Amino acid sequence: MNKFLKSIGVFLVIIFSISSVSAATLTERLKDGHKLRLGFGTAVPWAYAGDNGEALGFVNMIALTVLEEMGITEHETKVFEWSGLIPGINANRSDMVTGGMYILKSRCENMNFSDPIGVFGDAMLVPKGNPKGINNYADVIRTGAKLVTGAGFNTVEAAKKYGVPDSQMMLVEGEVGILAAMKAGRADVAVQTFFGAKEHEAKTGGKFEVTDPKLMPKETLNVVGIGFRKTDVEFRDNFNKALAKVMANPATMLKRAGEYGYDKAQLPPPSMSTEWACSTK
Repeated sequence: MNKFLKSIGVFLVIIFSISSVSAATLTERLKDGHKLRLGFGTAVPWAYAGDNGEALGFVNMIALTVLEEMGITEHETKVFEWSGLIPGINANRSDMVTGGMYILKSRCENMNFSDPIGVFGDAMLVPKGNPKGINNYADVIRTGAKLVTGAGFNTVEAAKKYGVPDSQMMLVEGEVGILAAMKAGRADVAVQTFFGAKEHEAKTGGKFEVTDPKLMPKETLNVVGIGFRKTDVEFRDNFNKALAKVMANPATMLKRAGEYGYDKAQLPPPSMSTEWACSTK
């Protein structure tokens, strides 16, 4: 009987310890010596892993610059499918989402965002010469074209908002899936971020081209933030304080992020705040 009670006691201690670790905030975990885990998908040039698993892409460069301002110089990388980024951070498999997520009302319900790190637009990727004349969602509907985009991308909501029927939409896993669908001829047009589309244009040697983002609906302009768990408010607030310092003197950040195409044109205006995006996007 005593052995049984002892076993139960040990079991409860283990369960309590696991629960305590999972319940700890990011600030507490870092104080205990844990490395911060950056979570992102493969979305060139936004965020992706190098040959040795290192964090690359302009969103990661901005995040790392801010973390260094906070005195945090060590981290680990965790690569997810795009649709797994928010579930991953909420399951405690990462600590920050640096994948380049637009701040949207639906995402704000499941994750906290930092202040914006940039403002961006979407574009269409079409075959060279744009034979169907597709520049926006209205053109997709008009031509009956098959539109491909990434599962979990903001473009899924946008396409539906502007009337693209499910029968004309194809959802795939991330940027890799988008390019594969276009190259195989399973889709006539892709919609993604302007940077993502430009990367695919470059990769295919001119087989595809990118449409002018200004021909897309103006409402598709979005701001990007770094994602945090709802329980990590203290860390998010401290991150925002450091981010404000970096944005006030962005030379170092622009140099690092500029290697991936980010420049001062992407710096977010004060009017496009996280609160604004969470309530209107």
